[in-house]
Amino acid sequence: MFLVRPQFRFFQLGKQSSRRFLANSATSAAKETEEWEHPDSDKKEHHDLPSFIEYASRNNVDTNRTHYEYTVKKSMERLGMTLQQVGGRSDCGIDLLGTWSLPTAPQPLKVLIQCKAFANKIKPAQARELEGTFVGAPPGWRNSSVLAFLVSQQAATKGVREALGRSRWPMGYILCQSDGRVLQMLWNRRAADEGLAGLDVELQYAGGDMKDKEVVLTHQGSIIKH
Repeated sequence: MFLVRPQFRFFQLGKQSSRRFLANSATSAAKETEEWEHPDSDKKEHHDLPSFIEYASRNNVDTNRTHYEYTVKKSMERLGMTLQQVGGRSDCGIDLLGTWSLPTAPQPLKVLIQCKAFANKIKPAQARELEGTFVGAPPGWRNSSVLAFLVSQQAATKGVREALGRSRWPMGYILCQSDGRVLQMLWNRRAADEGLAGLDVELQYAGGDMKDKEVVLTHQGSIIKH
């Protein structure tokens, strides 16, 4: 197993480099717990991928979108996020909601995630629509130290990167394949100001196989383990 610097690094208005951020204060743990539930969440029948597959088989429902959301959830949790699947009616584009624990932030950062299960490339307009997740976020996810990520199965195009770079909202983009492998992470300058401190993105190759690669986060030269 070895690491290389990936083709895609953190993104800041067209410049790719590691980020040095200043963390803002977060809400208290007690308040965070009280406000964890999205008010419009109605997915009590399942809470992870195995329970959803069982639920879908019993009720003969389409699995594509929600299956991908749970795949993304599992992948993001490997990177330190704690997430809940909340997609449903009046979700304002929010599919996953939670926090992100990092060694460089004194408190977990809040995260809003929108998943695109289709295989087509994301258009700049869809990246701009990510801004709507901030408006529809539940209490506790409307203050500082809140990030929104758009996740899809394709790499971010130049147009998407430019749309993120122009936004005044703290947003990023993640490439997560259908098998759960994360191959790209980037975010804009505004997101950099919200508390992601001293992180680098690297590609980890397992077993010497150049095809078996996945993003890992590093800090001060060491892989961040969760």
